[in-house]
This record gives sequence, C-alpha cells and structure tokens, in this order.
Amino acid sequence: MAAGDAASHTMPATDSTLIGKVARQLSRAPTYSERGVKDSILVAAASSYGAQSPDDLTQPTGFDPEAARLFEAIVESAYLVANADGDFDAAERQAFQHVVLSACDGRVAERQIAALLADLAEQLGEDGIDKRLTMVARGIQRTDHAREVLRVASLVAQVSGGVSEVERSVLDRLGGALGLDGAATASALDEARSVLSE
Repeated sequence: MAAGDAASHTMPATDSTLIGKVARQLSRAPTYSERGVKDSILVAAASSYGAQSPDDLTQPTGFDPEAARLFEAIVESAYLVANADGDFDAAERQAFQHVVLSACDGRVAERQIAALLADLAEQLGEDGIDKRLTMVARGIQRTDHAREVLRVASLVAQVSGGVSEVERSVLDRLGGALGLDGAATASALDEARSVLSE
C-alpha cells in the first residue's frame, strides 16, 4: 500500500498531528549528518527492505541485505521502547505502524511492516527486552547508525504523548548497548522533544 493510502486509515486516539510531525522528522536526515544528505538512514534502509522479495529466493536489483538488516534493527529499537511498559495495545501498534509507513513514504509496504511487527512481538516474547536490546546493538557497527537507532527510538516514543520513565530507562540501556554515552541519549531526546514544539 502506498503511503497516501495509509494516511486515509482511521487513526487511533493518538494525536494525528503529532504522528505527522514525528513521521516528517523520521524521514529527514539528522542534524549531525553530512551536508547534502536529505534522507534519514531509516528512509535509505527502507528502500532496500521494501525491495525484499517475499520468498527470499530471488532478490531484485537494488536489494542490500545489510541495509535491510539495518532497517529491521532501527524499527526493532523503536518497538522495544514502545513496549517498555509491557502494554502495547492495538491503538499503539496502529500508531507505530502508521508512523513507520509515513516516514518511509511508500518504500515499504504495509504488509511488510505488519509482518515485521509480528516477528518482533514473537522475538520479544521469547527473548525478553534485555536480550533483544543486545541483539539490536550487535548488528550496528557504525556510530552514525547507532545514533540513528537511538534518534528513531526517541522520536517514536513521543507518539504516545512523551517519553515515560520506563521508556527513558530502555533508551538509556539501548544507548549503552550501542556503545553511546548518556549525552547521545540526551541529544536524541532533545531532538525528539523539539518536534513537539514545532
């Protein structure tokens, strides 16, 4: 489904204006990116993830398995923060899915995100949050990618009306697992809060 189709769905009780602001920020390059970069790492990785063949046997030209794994890690980090309080209801799931689809602007199909979220729910149920944070961090090698993981997770946490204490704790643990210091987490949260005041 195209991003335009996703926008026509009924939104949960979450503020749709806030969701739009978060989605726009997710699609933009972070403030620390090189000059001339327009898209975020999330959007760049989404292009490859969206090109993934459902049967995984014959991948189309332009498919980059590393970029697809990065996309999964970025989405999973945000998913783990969203699940921090152990309560991720249908409305939160719909808002989460809508934000990711909107930010990726049609590069990833709704069915792909729905399938990814189902996989993430199963993995979280089996492994628990600490193991999943470790698994996300293990796949991130570059500092700019680590900072993007933290930035996206901080932004998505805003969708539920701000970052709660338990979400902040998961963000701190995520930052630590990624090898980033507290200043990186604080910076990601500052950017996320600034979205609310735009």
